[in-house]
Amino acid sequence: MGAPHSPRRLRIRTNKRGRVAHIQVTPELAGLHDAPPRDRLLIRTNATEGLFAGHRASVGLRHWHDKAVLSRDLCLQDCRVTVSTRLLKTAPTLSEIANLMAWPIRHAANVIEHFARVSPSNKGGVPVKPAQAKGGGQ
Repeated sequence: MGAPHSPRRLRIRTNKRGRVAHIQVTPELAGLHDAPPRDRLLIRTNATEGLFAGHRASVGLRHWHDKAVLSRDLCLQDCRVTVSTRLLKTAPTLSEIANLMAWPIRHAANVIEHFARVSPSNKGGVPVKPAQAKGGGQ
């Protein structure tokens, strides 16, 4: 038998702190990566699959930031924290969220617990079960 399947990830360095971050590659992105269009070195598309104009990228990010109803004081880096906290409220385990965000489980638990404490919109708190924090079941 071959090696067990491990998800592919993009490795990027963050602008804010220069840390390495990993983003899980979806099957669609993997297909584009494995067989890129021959006439382009960089794949950037808008909603209609046309090429993105460079100045439109920040407008697109702002659009989705607003559509997700995030407060104005949240920056793009905070969006992953907000998403992970909202995901936890919908019942996935902490280990599933850590996998989706490409975070170690302990980091995911720390980030979510910190966000739950400092977020004024989170009056009820975020229920993090001890088994979830260790990567266990529900």
